[in-house]
Amino acid sequence: MRDADLIYIALPVGAAIESLEEIANHCVARALVTDAGSTKAAICRVASGKFGRGALFLGGHPIAGKELSGIENADAELFRRSKYVLIGTGPEQDERMRRFAELLRALGAEPVWCDAETHDWAMAVVSQMPQLVAVALARVIADETDEKGLPVSLAGRGLRDLLRIAGSPYDVWRDICLTNTENIARSLDRVAQAIEFLRTRLASRELEGEFRTANEVYNSLRNLQ
Repeated sequence: MRDADLIYIALPVGAAIESLEEIANHCVARALVTDAGSTKAAICRVASGKFGRGALFLGGHPIAGKELSGIENADAELFRRSKYVLIGTGPEQDERMRRFAELLRALGAEPVWCDAETHDWAMAVVSQMPQLVAVALARVIADETDEKGLPVSLAGRGLRDLLRIAGSPYDVWRDICLTNTENIARSLDRVAQAIEFLRTRLASRELEGEFRTANEVYNSLRNLQ
């Protein structure tokens, strides 16, 4: 570690935060230290008090991944055509940031720069809330399934697509929920309100407008691929 120019922390958020002081005490002054956690405000706040003698901390979050973990599920093309969030105003802040952004582009990723608070709000909406909604949906289906396997045995591809991320393990998400609680709770409140709106309008033409909005969001996501 003493001779490393780049230190990449690939640990759960909580473990990464706990490691920062030891890393800061051992890395060389020219080092760039970066992480790959899914929340940024907590770790960047701690890092700001640990790195001040030359070594630089750059918060990072690759917007790529799978619901399955383990070396057997590794994918050399994982970052290709994906976004990779970096916390800051841009690579002009430091030569080490510029070089790391170039490395990400070489891997096929697109660096996106923003502040930690904006990142955590955005990811609560587009990643963390959907994960917990999938967990909630799976719970409802589990509770409704009888001893004969109904209704799960009649499920089609649509349900499998909806529940793909429900295969993610809790130990991946524990620290995410602990370090972005307020944003995730707000997003879940919005989902609860939206579900209640649908529930009370099942026999109303207002439902058509909700489907139209859903179709627009879906099409916009397809265009991002």
